[in-house]
Amino acid sequence: MIQAYNVNMSYKEDIQVLNDVSFEVQKGEFVFLVGESGAGKTTILRLLYRGLIPTSGELVVAGRNLSTLSKSEIPGFRRQVGVVFQDFKLLPNKTVQQNIAVAMKVTGIKPTEVHHNVNQLLQQMSLVHRRDAYPEEISGGEQQRVAIARAMANSPTILLADEPTGNLDPKLSLEIMHLFENFNFRGTTILVATHDVALIRKLGKRVIRIQEGRSIEF
Repeated sequence: MIQAYNVNMSYKEDIQVLNDVSFEVQKGEFVFLVGESGAGKTTILRLLYRGLIPTSGELVVAGRNLSTLSKSEIPGFRRQVGVVFQDFKLLPNKTVQQNIAVAMKVTGIKPTEVHHNVNQLLQQMSLVHRRDAYPEEISGGEQQRVAIARAMANSPTILLADEPTGNLDPKLSLEIMHLFENFNFRGTTILVATHDVALIRKLGKRVIRIQEGRSIEF
């Protein structure tokens, strides 16, 4: 489902972030991407949803070679990949249900289907009572669940999450991971970037470590 082959990434000639990174994530896997702050985890996720193009190397995601992906093909590709950003990126002037719906509306889904899917996600995320609230009116944990619901709105085959529990307490962090496990149980491939060692030990998933820009699998 995700293959990275000898990927190098430099933002400037003298600043190399990734150095010959290679790894694979199989369809239906739940994998943690770990490493210290600045190790390159966020860069890898940005490469995987085609937010960046590697300096060299090859990335194949959901059967698409990202090096040969044309500009017109990117929106279609991104419908297959849900992304939970580290800072949520919720729209402050839209309600919870509107934030979730926006991901579906841009793909041209019929309004009746959007309404139905949003209601389902609100129920799955225990957000029904917050549907008309704005991001600033809800807690950090609730904002995170909205971000996850938005990422899953188009039923992507892959979910990428960047430090999704970074600002949450251990109890809420575990709740968020259980939500990911539920999506994974239904067939979604999950890749979560985190530095939360305690959480990784509790979940017992496969780990890919990024250390000084290199990948180490174990």
